[in-house]
Amino acid sequence: MIFKFTHNNNALRLWVLTSLFLMLNVHAQQIDSFQNDIQPYFERALRYQNKNQIDLALETLDKASEIAEKEQNEKALIDSYHKFALLYLQLGKDENSTFYSDRAKGMLEDIEYPYGDAMQKYIEAVRLYGEGNNFRAIYALEEAKQLSNDRNFFNNILLTEGNIYLNLGKYEAALKNFNSLVINTDIQERAYLATKAHLGLSKLHFANENPEQSITDGEAALKLALANEFHREILDANDQLAKTYEKTGQFDKALINTRNLIRIRDSIFTIEKIKTEAKTADRIQIENMGDEINRQDERLEELSESENRAEITAILTSAFLTIISLLAVSLYRNNQIKLKTNDLLQTKNSELQTARDAAVSAMEAKTNFLSTVSHELRTPLYAVTGLTHLLLEENPSENQKEHLKALKFSGDYLLNFINDILQINKIDANKLEPLNIEFNLKKVLKEVIDSLQQSAKANKTKIVMEYDEEIPSHLMSDPLKLSQIFMNLVGNALKFTKNGEVKVIARLLNKVEEDVTLYFEVADNGIGISKEQQENIFEGFEQGSIQINREYGGTGLGLTIVKSLLGLFDSKIQLESEIGEGSSFFFELKLKSKDSVIDDIPFEITETEYDFKGLHLMIVEDNKINQVITKKMLTKKDITSDIASNGTEAIELAQNNNYDAILMDIHMPGISGEEATIEIRKFDQKTPIIALTAISLDDSLESFYAAGCNDVVTKPFKPEVFYQKIGENIFDKKVTGAAS
Repeated sequence: MIFKFTHNNNALRLWVLTSLFLMLNVHAQQIDSFQNDIQPYFERALRYQNKNQIDLALETLDKASEIAEKEQNEKALIDSYHKFALLYLQLGKDENSTFYSDRAKGMLEDIEYPYGDAMQKYIEAVRLYGEGNNFRAIYALEEAKQLSNDRNFFNNILLTEGNIYLNLGKYEAALKNFNSLVINTDIQERAYLATKAHLGLSKLHFANENPEQSITDGEAALKLALANEFHREILDANDQLAKTYEKTGQFDKALINTRNLIRIRDSIFTIEKIKTEAKTADRIQIENMGDEINRQDERLEELSESENRAEITAILTSAFLTIISLLAVSLYRNNQIKLKTNDLLQTKNSELQTARDAAVSAMEAKTNFLSTVSHELRTPLYAVTGLTHLLLEENPSENQKEHLKALKFSGDYLLNFINDILQINKIDANKLEPLNIEFNLKKVLKEVIDSLQQSAKANKTKIVMEYDEEIPSHLMSDPLKLSQIFMNLVGNALKFTKNGEVKVIARLLNKVEEDVTLYFEVADNGIGISKEQQENIFEGFEQGSIQINREYGGTGLGLTIVKSLLGLFDSKIQLESEIGEGSSFFFELKLKSKDSVIDDIPFEITETEYDFKGLHLMIVEDNKINQVITKKMLTKKDITSDIASNGTEAIELAQNNNYDAILMDIHMPGISGEEATIEIRKFDQKTPIIALTAISLDDSLESFYAAGCNDVVTKPFKPEVFYQKIGENIFDKKVTGAAS
């Protein structure tokens, strides 16, 4: 049986014609004999609505309204219409929302239902708030409060008032409302109201320049939203936290929330979801309009029996207009779906671009910050390593020597750590590109192995190289980065292998004309890596376990650098390992060969002993401690020196004196080392200039050489490297020049 409505003719026509309008709502409560049948549907629809599952909420409410209509439960039907109004408002379908709120309003004219009247006022208030009429909205909410004392209804009014006060900048009033909802006893929406309250507080504290408290409330909102699957609130919390963390300079955390934001938007604001919700909403709207037509038909039959021709004519007119309206709405909605789909695509692209820009900005800020820190650490670290070296050279006592060696080890460890961070930052910031120059692979591998022989001896481990002689002797690639890859892989293998063997394998897989594919492997029989640890071993600061880190030390960045460097060559590192059996790291590289070049290159590294006595150098350095250390290191080798504290002094001294070499600091106030070198080269083309620099993210070795530097030594440096560079650039260059 279909429920009959009692209206006069004019009211009936008005009710049918208002089917083209729309607007909003909250939720309702009905206490009568049929409540137990309908209330579970209302509660389920509310849960779906709070989880942003609007299509499921609409379907559930549709069932509730069918039951209410079947059982002639007027109050439950009014509640259904109010809930429909809220859901359609959330979908942005104002005309549909108004349709249902108007139907509820028409029914409220015929029955006494204070809660329904209160809900009608609440809907009006929310509509006014959405239109920007904040003060009128607050007045309507005050009227709604007077009509019902329902706890859930009152809590929703408090939440809406809080948002309006926040919008008006009345922070004390908003704070009072939000705080009252943080710990609420609402039976139906306790978690949801607390989540919205924390979100409101987070926005309030952000506007009040209190980012720490804003973060606290934002994290509380996110935790509640995640626990209860409030998808829209998860999105809002991530958005708020990303802005707040960025404001406080916590760019790593801001980046995490920004990435979450992109992922969540992709999952809950998809075109398919919008289409599904639109189809469900339109279907239910059309069905309800169809039900209205059926009700009119039944009423028409009743009136026909009573031969009320005037009323029949009115009903026919209303039914005809309803059908025409239904067709018009259907055509209009189909067109709107197309338009909104296009708008969604454009909005989505814009949002993704904005999110991407924010992520890139946060990443750049983090990279530059770490680069600056690592660069600034090099200056005091130079003093630590330099003074340690000088003290060890001055015949300390055995007790002092033990402490100085420990200090030297710590300095070297810290230097390696800083270098690793700088290397990763350069890769992340796209500051590194592989070179393409001619080199001999066997020589590169031999140099790496020779440089690590001391570490191998300390662990009583043997390094074996298995080199395929079919590999062309002259290849084109970046030998420096390949050296770094093998230094990290072999060094890592040696660290975890004692009394064992490390193999360095290079094989030719394929050669077609000048295209060469090579296979590389670094294998050891050390402690091995478990299957679980292998999943994260290439991530930054990962060493398998805390116990491994404590026993073997290190930063856990070596394999991360290998992975990143191989990415520059479009290659991927792979791993096979068993606990106690050792590990094998392998990868393939595609290179170009130079078949036309034939040259036998000796592979042994020879360290030359130079006689520095009688040399006179210029030290260009603005840091007083570094001046003293560098001068004392030169004095140890019987080298005299002059000191220039800035670039201007360096140019003046170079014009008025003859030096065997110039040690040029790059980063100085005023004229930089590069600029000073360019000026010196205008009148002196022969004197070797060696750049001494605590290299940073934006430094380029190519720019140093372009300015006129003969070589580069990175601070802090090992003394043997420092002396070797001086000897090579003074004595070896003279021999080369004499021979030519």
